[in-house]
Amino acid sequence: MANKFGHAISKLLQLSKGYLKRSPVRPKSSFSAPNWIPGRSKWLAFGALTGGLGALLYALDASVDASHDCVHPPKQFWNHKGLLSALDKEAVRRGYQVYKEVCSSCHSLQYIAYRNLVNNCMTEAEAKAQAEQVMVKDGPDENGEYFERPGKLSDYLPSPYPNEDAARSANNGAYPPDLSYIVSARKGGEDYIFALLTGYCDPPAGFVLRDGQYFNPYFSGGAISMGQVINNEVVTYADEEVAPSGSQIAKDVVTFLKWTSEPEADERKLLLIRVFLICSFLIGLSYYIKRHKWSALKSRKIFYVPEVTGNGNGQSKGNGHGNAKAKTDEACPKHERNKKEGYGKNNYGYWKPK
Repeated sequence: MANKFGHAISKLLQLSKGYLKRSPVRPKSSFSAPNWIPGRSKWLAFGALTGGLGALLYALDASVDASHDCVHPPKQFWNHKGLLSALDKEAVRRGYQVYKEVCSSCHSLQYIAYRNLVNNCMTEAEAKAQAEQVMVKDGPDENGEYFERPGKLSDYLPSPYPNEDAARSANNGAYPPDLSYIVSARKGGEDYIFALLTGYCDPPAGFVLRDGQYFNPYFSGGAISMGQVINNEVVTYADEEVAPSGSQIAKDVVTFLKWTSEPEADERKLLLIRVFLICSFLIGLSYYIKRHKWSALKSRKIFYVPEVTGNGNGQSKGNGHGNAKAKTDEACPKHERNKKEGYGKNNYGYWKPK
């Protein structure tokens, strides 16, 4: 085995030396920069401008990250990261419980309907029961008046405040954002939300907080109006095997918010896997047809053999306009020469190399 390996290495070295010593000769019709550049100066300028703009944006983004006014959130391990990973449905159900009991008093989910919760956070009967507990303003009726009715699966989750002014008035001027797309809307995604929920601490010396503000190093500026709402045993899980610690509760609600940001994420991953498998099969089939079927037609050589008249003067039968009949029988001298040179006929009657 060692001798074979050494022999293969020596062959590769010889080939590389021969390739380096070889001086390539370009044909006259090949690419030449002096002839190509003048006709495409606009495209070159556009490419240079695009590349310079991309480099500038990257440099600006890196400088902003370096001079940010908050601590960068640490990377966490999430089970749903990766092409072959899906969201933990149990964590999504527990996260909805945390949102319902802790977060829904201030934050809304105005883009999530009760029907979206079916088979994700609860059964259809449970979703209908929760929707019917909410009175929804509907109308107008035949008399032109608005009325209230029990909620349905098609209704969206209600907001805790009727408008933005009421929300700011109840929270010392701060407006609680909607949480439907909060994970996708914040840089850092799940890591940022998890760090924000679990990163409350005492302010450093000299840091002044106004009334109703709390210190969080992961929030821009450090002063946040939302207090620490995630603590140990702030909720009680039905599953006794899952300890309701602060980090576990934060992880569950972040997983739920990831689902609200992209409810179709798992379906997209499945579709991508199917497309990859189908494309792999089609590419393999195309290569097989190209290599074993079409290559014979692409590399074939067609010989025109005029019919010999037998008058001894070397002239062929025809009217002199190139429409002489092709002779393909074995008595033709051209046939014997082709057989000697290694040519043979294919299924279509054409000569091709064997």
